Amino acid sequence: MIARNDGWPWLITRDAATYILGVKNLFDHAAASEIQGRLDRLRPNAAAQWGRMTVAQAMAHCALAFDMAHGDLRPPRKLIGRLLGPIIKPLALGDDKPMRRNSPTVDHIEVTDSRGLDSEREKLRTAMKRFAKAGPAGCTTHPHPFFGRMTPDEWAVLMYKHVDHHLRQFGA
Repeated sequence: MIARNDGWPWLITRDAATYILGVKNLFDHAAASEIQGRLDRLRPNAAAQWGRMTVAQAMAHCALAFDMAHGDLRPPRKLIGRLLGPIIKPLALGDDKPMRRNSPTVDHIEVTDSRGLDSEREKLRTAMKRFAKAGPAGCTTHPHPFFGRMTPDEWAVLMYKHVDHHLRQFGA
C-alpha cells in the first residue's frame, strides 16, 4: 500500500489504475482527490439540476452505494437487470461518459428522509476511504442488482461515476 500525506491510503498508482482504457475510478488517487475537492464545494441549499433528492439525501445515497460495493448491503437481483444488465454494463462502465440524468436507482439505497449535509458528506468520505483502503479485496462478489457480477475494477469505475453523477446533479 502506498501511504500519501493527505490521509488517504492508496493502493496503486495512477498509471496502474487505468485498467479500462483510462476510465476514471476510485482506485485512482487523482480521480478520488478530484471527487474529494468537489465534495467540499457542495452547499446545503444547492438546488438539484434534476431528480428529487436534496444534496444531503444524495450524499447519503452515495454512501449506501459503497455499502453495496463492500457487500454490507446485498439487494436482490431484479428481473430487468438479469435481462438487460449484461448488455448495459459495458456501455455504462466502458468509457468516461457520465451517467445519464434521472438514471434509475436501486430501491435499497433510495433516501427520502431529511438529512444534514455535513454529517452525510462525512459518512460518504468515510465510505470512500474504506473503499480505497480495502482495495480490490474489499469489493463484494455479491452481484449488483442490475449489472450482475462485477469485478473490483468495475466497482471502482461505478463508484466514481455514481458519486460524479450526484455531484454534477448539484453543480459540483
